[in-house]
Amino acid sequence: MVLRKVKSAAVLSSIPLQMVFYFNVFYYSFYFLATLLMIIYKSQVFSFPDGYLAVDLILLIFMLILEVIRLYFGFKGNLTEEEVPIVTSLVLTIGNVMLSLYYLLWQTYVLKADVIINALLLVTYGLEGILAIIAVSALTRLYT
Repeated sequence: MVLRKVKSAAVLSSIPLQMVFYFNVFYYSFYFLATLLMIIYKSQVFSFPDGYLAVDLILLIFMLILEVIRLYFGFKGNLTEEEVPIVTSLVLTIGNVMLSLYYLLWQTYVLKADVIINALLLVTYGLEGILAIIAVSALTRLYT
């Protein structure tokens, strides 16, 4: 552990960022289940080309794993007031944004419900990104 010179004893954890992380835990749980159920529904109603159903399911599971890791680093970085975990969370957010865009635009069948839940997820990611950048800049100013 590296000791850093601190200019102030103020608490720099971002409460709005932490609130968005907590919201995202619950919303992503809903998102995952809704997307999984819609994929199951689409597989029953529509005919999928060979292999496309598997791709949609594998990407959804990969997105879940990425989201858990991303939220872990986000929570940890914000609560411990460390820049590296928050930046790691920001980088992982880019991956989840790309996967969300896949489910919004490029998956085999896109329903109106897909558009709505993915748009809300992208708004949440955007808000998290803005708040994380503000938190990192506040931490960087204090520790430099």
